[in-house]
Amino acid sequence: MTYRYRVATVFLLGFFIDCINIFMPTVALPTVTDAFAVGSAASAWVGNAYMLGLTLVIPLSTWLAGRWGARRVLAVSMLAFAVSAWGCGQAASFAALVSWRLAQGMAGGLLIPVGQALTFDLFQGPERARVSTLVMAVALLAPALAPSLGGLIVDRYSWPWVFHANLPLALLTALLAWAWIAKTPGNLQPRPDFKGLLLVSGALACLLLGLSLYGADHGPLVSLASLVAGVACALRYHRHYRRAGQGVIELALLGSVRLRVSMLVYHAIPGVFTGVNLLNIFYLQQVLHLSAQASGLYLVVYAAGACIAMLAAGRLYNRVGACRLLLLGMGLHSLGIALLVLVDSPMHSPLLIAAYGLMGVGGGMGANAAQTTALLDFSGERMQQASVLWNVNRQMAFSLGATWLLMLFNLWPAGTDVLRAYHLTFALAAVLGLLPALCLRALALEHPRHAR
Repeated sequence: MTYRYRVATVFLLGFFIDCINIFMPTVALPTVTDAFAVGSAASAWVGNAYMLGLTLVIPLSTWLAGRWGARRVLAVSMLAFAVSAWGCGQAASFAALVSWRLAQGMAGGLLIPVGQALTFDLFQGPERARVSTLVMAVALLAPALAPSLGGLIVDRYSWPWVFHANLPLALLTALLAWAWIAKTPGNLQPRPDFKGLLLVSGALACLLLGLSLYGADHGPLVSLASLVAGVACALRYHRHYRRAGQGVIELALLGSVRLRVSMLVYHAIPGVFTGVNLLNIFYLQQVLHLSAQASGLYLVVYAAGACIAMLAAGRLYNRVGACRLLLLGMGLHSLGIALLVLVDSPMHSPLLIAAYGLMGVGGGMGANAAQTTALLDFSGERMQQASVLWNVNRQMAFSLGATWLLMLFNLWPAGTDVLRAYHLTFALAAVLGLLPALCLRALALEHPRHAR
């Protein structure tokens, strides 16, 4: 195997590990909440902590690679990931589990941008498209396999093994990174914007905490205090950014209509889906009494629909335009969510298959079009800055989607029938998934080739 394919193998292994760790623990959350006696709203922090870890460390990864060398960063990140996975499985309390998930996210966040930069530098021209296809294949394969595999592990063993199962692959990736990646000397790098990074992370953490506490019925004062702290962090970052003229999040990039609309669409499609899928797993396991494995299998349907839609959207984008693809994607995605309102029996498998199929097709089409549209206005250094902003927004979409939906579900009056509460929340999610359509007119005024 040539050197560049060794580098690509290390990156793809690490990327696969990261992807399955976003989706595989989700199917175990009903069992985790029972084990630690916490509510469904609190369970979102198993995913939120991982996303926060990724958000915190992604802007630091290239700086660390420049100082310490890519080989050391990649190997250490996977070793730290393995240790954190073991800690998650051994957690004696819910707080300990959340803490280990934060550490696990930080470890995983080091590998992705460093490995991707190394790989893409070694594959130029048409060959880069082949690597991009492999990356997309991993991104679709992981969500398809992870939930059903996680469900099988939970049903046959216990929830800690959902995390322990990562150990062999993480250790193998660390070993391959040390053996295969060329040693490069470290060099001095410009000091990153640590203050801005802490303010952005603080704003996101306080916002998520406030919504989670309110949804879990901890009282409005504590929730309000957390939300106010989040807004204060966001305002302080804005002031810090204006004084410094630059920051870890380049707010000036939001002047791009394409980027703004694409970011909103990502909250409405992958973001809302994250919350809907998490809520539906609780519904299927706790109300309809499906097994963890059975409830996880529906994501295979989602992944198949998303794969077909992504391939079609890639070919149609320049002919049809972003607006039409985004509108169609949001419509199909919301229609799939709306079908969940009709599911009230374990015998409604055809409805569930149709729902996840529509969500997959709509989500794949909309997410692909948003990803393509988001960075059209940028190149060079601005492209790198926009990529950081886009990836931070992507992590926020996943976390906020889960937190919002669980909060809304827990806010229904105490006397509401649990079946009706789930159905009302799914109906509301279907409406929320269509809201960015109101912004598409602004996008339509952009270059006709991409926005008509």
